[in-house]
Amino acid sequence: MAENSLIMIQPAKRLDTVQEYYFSKKLREVRGLAAAGKPIINMGIGSPDLLPPATVLEAISNSLGDASAHKYQSYQGLPELRNAIATFYKNKFSVASNPENEILPLMGSKEGIMHISMAFLNEGDKVLIPNPGYPTYTSVTKLVGAEPLFYNLSDKTNWQPDFEALESQDLSNVKIMWVNYPHMPTGTDATLETFEKLVAFGKKHHILIINDNPYSFILNDNPISILQVEGAKDIALELNSLSKTFNMAGWRVGMLLGNATFINEVLKVKSNMDSGMFYGIQKGAIEALQLSDDWFLAQNKIYEERRKLIWQLADKLDAVYSKNATGLFVWAKIPEGKKSEEVTDSVLYDNDIFITPGTIFGSQGEGYIRFSLCVTTDIIKEAIGRL
Repeated sequence: MAENSLIMIQPAKRLDTVQEYYFSKKLREVRGLAAAGKPIINMGIGSPDLLPPATVLEAISNSLGDASAHKYQSYQGLPELRNAIATFYKNKFSVASNPENEILPLMGSKEGIMHISMAFLNEGDKVLIPNPGYPTYTSVTKLVGAEPLFYNLSDKTNWQPDFEALESQDLSNVKIMWVNYPHMPTGTDATLETFEKLVAFGKKHHILIINDNPYSFILNDNPISILQVEGAKDIALELNSLSKTFNMAGWRVGMLLGNATFINEVLKVKSNMDSGMFYGIQKGAIEALQLSDDWFLAQNKIYEERRKLIWQLADKLDAVYSKNATGLFVWAKIPEGKKSEEVTDSVLYDNDIFITPGTIFGSQGEGYIRFSLCVTTDIIKEAIGRL
């Protein structure tokens, strides 16, 4: 077909509400700079560079000869996987869940954000979204025809929700509230008091509260779950993931926990969207969930060493950070009067170091930058030497 005879098909109007994901665009630029010979150091994205546990790799390898390994799998995952998730939550969070109907394995928790939104949101519904926060909450909300309603977080309240400000808003059409603790990008941990207030807020206003919880075990001495709060399952769901905790980001293994009614609504969507998770990946996930605390201690020792060096890098930029933050990133406040993207672009083009501007997480991220800990100590030292 001649090029000028190409028939134009208009994209769906819903795509007018979203843009290509920041990292998709920026990493393309970064790859272009690297291809042009620039010695780029990528400290922008939280993709673990460490290997998954050896026993996990063995589990997936050993499973490949099983009779059912290459067949379609259950939409609800293997019973053994749901049992492993239930045991993990019981041991780590003291949360009891019925593996038959209160746990839904997912192909990454990002999938869950879309499935939950499709299951509960109608066009015109409103969704409370943290600012700063994970951009996917906003894009998925728009894609399903709902309206984002941002609630601001700031260092003045230690990045916890301001419930007085929330109560002052018109909440009549709000259906869902996204929360994300330990918080990304700031690394702030939640408290049980915050979770208790969130559960009470959700019940009062009939708002489904969803905590996105993939960072609990990274540099965190006190992992907690919103489902620990008494009565939380009446109004709350929790997403979790093996991506960060077990260095399995590319495997796409997540999970959703909550009451059976909520889980069943999400399953109605999921069962029409995929044909189950690969058997071997499920077997690997089961092995990961059964690891002892020695795994977490070893991982955190590495991340602690890296974080101390990242603090030195932040010092070079006169950026201020909290030493109490958890998770896979360092969130740092740049000097007054400077703009986030000006700082990150300057560091990229002048020093060949890619770090993330806080503004991609919302307007409350202006004046901040984010460093990833998914970089070796040698590379971090090299970055320090470039500044």
